[in-house]
Amino acid sequence: MPRAPVPRLVDWDDAYANVTHIPGAERFPPAWSAAATAFRERLGASGRARLDLGYGAAPRQRLDLFLPATEPIGLIVFVHGGYWRAFDRSSWSHLAAGATERGWAVAMPSYTLCPEARIAAIGREVAAAVALAAGLVAGPIRLAGHSAGGHLVTRLACRDTPLAAPIAGRIAHVVSISGLHDLRPLLQTALNDVLRLDAAEAGAESPALLAPRDGTRLTCWVGAGERPEFIRQNALLANIWYGLGAATRAVEEPGRHHFDVIDGLADPRHPLVEALLAA
Repeated sequence: MPRAPVPRLVDWDDAYANVTHIPGAERFPPAWSAAATAFRERLGASGRARLDLGYGAAPRQRLDLFLPATEPIGLIVFVHGGYWRAFDRSSWSHLAAGATERGWAVAMPSYTLCPEARIAAIGREVAAAVALAAGLVAGPIRLAGHSAGGHLVTRLACRDTPLAAPIAGRIAHVVSISGLHDLRPLLQTALNDVLRLDAAEAGAESPALLAPRDGTRLTCWVGAGERPEFIRQNALLANIWYGLGAATRAVEEPGRHHFDVIDGLADPRHPLVEALLAA
């Protein structure tokens, strides 16, 4: 029996709207900020926080580095989301708790936001932040990013990565959490008034349209309660890069939406941390 046709998606603004579909969405940003501040103060008091390290000359080209209690096993770089136009590193510090408790150093960069910077330029900034952190912490590197940050870390895993070869070669795993991997649909949203994407840049900066570096390991992680477009984009990159030779995995975490799917990073035994750190 033939399948019923899937309706054509016509409201792209709604497809990418998280706030209007998450009850109590307004409580999340202040809760993130409070938890992040408490975490920075706690690690700072024990000498395990190196804050406001510059990786460039622009005001937002800064990162924080959180250290474990012992010599780091390696480095994790977490890149925040906010549709490339909002937030900075100060809202997410507490998400380093899971990995630092497991013996890893965690770097969290800010970056210049749209519309001051274009998305391609933001990717180069994040590469510079990874390079600085990699010079401070030896060992393997794992990249993680949420939403727009998921795009930015997977962009660094592409064959034409802006990372220098020695640093790219240290990346053992990339985890995109609710990531955006094909930017072309965003051309049809009001959000693009800020992003200023055109068709050429959307194509050139979409990991789903690019080849992964040889040896790439990728986990695409999304909340099962997220907007269908984020679930589609999650599966999309894992599927395409698997066909291009990468080792990929797609996970839909039950009971999670776009704003709480990152909470697992704060728990050293959560499956998301286990996945990030898996050998």
